[in-house]
Order: sequence, then C-alpha cells, then structure tokens
Amino acid sequence: MNDIDDFRKEFEALTGKNFNVKPAFCSDESCETEEGDDLKDYPSYTEALYAKLASPCVSGIYLSRWDIKNIARAAGESMAIHPRKRMFELLMKFATTKEDMQNVLDALREHMKEKIAIYEELMTHFPASAEVFKPKIEKAQKTMKLFPQIIKEYFE
Repeated sequence: MNDIDDFRKEFEALTGKNFNVKPAFCSDESCETEEGDDLKDYPSYTEALYAKLASPCVSGIYLSRWDIKNIARAAGESMAIHPRKRMFELLMKFATTKEDMQNVLDALREHMKEKIAIYEELMTHFPASAEVFKPKIEKAQKTMKLFPQIIKEYFE
C-alpha cells in the first residue's frame, strides 16, 4: 500500500469516528430537495431562502460571513459581521422591496458564478476533482434558476 491509501483509510476512520452522521455532510444526498419544492412551505421567506441559498448541500456554494457581507455591499447595504444566519436574516430585512431583492439576487448570482469559475479551474487543473466539483456546479446552476421564482413568489 502506498501513502495515499494509508492517508485515505486514516481519514475515513477519523470521519467515521468523529462525524458519523451522514446528513451533516449530505454525502448520501439526504438533504437534497425535491424538484418541485415550494418556497411557501416554510414559516417565513427568510427561512425558506436560508434553506435554499445558504445550505451548500442544496445550493452547491457555501456562503461565509464575509461572502454575505460582500453580497450585501454589492446590493447597496452595509453590514457588520455577525453569526452567519443572523447576517442572512439582516440581508433579507434589507431586501424587502422587489428592487432590493433583485439587487441581492444579482449580487448572489455573481458570487456563485465566481465560485463556479473556481470549481471549473480546479477541474481543469485537477481532472480527478471533477467528481467533487461537478455536482456543486450543477446545484449552483439549479439554484440560480430559482431566482426568478423567488421574485415571483414574494413580490408579485
């Protein structure tokens, strides 16, 4: 056996011991949503959007606190650093008009496109990584297709 196989076994053992809950990482796609999920099924639109946009196993893209801060800035809002969910809630409080929400979604789309470009570059330089990044790209593209529905459901 070579060093990479030893490392892989050690990592799998560590992962199994410390993170034995598969849904936390969505490795079994248990957090996948159904194609026809309705955003109105959530108690509030903020919770619905948080579940759809801020969950990397659904959207394909992780939004850090700094990402949310930069998205807010691009949409025209200044925001301090708070816990991630709180920052997302503050962003949604800013996006109470159709125009503001469109600005937020446009900024989020640009952020997602930047992440997709990084994933594609990694896949180009490291072809074996495609099995990791291709599903993330597909989820991100699917999420961006949801943006017009968000505007329609909440502002029309």
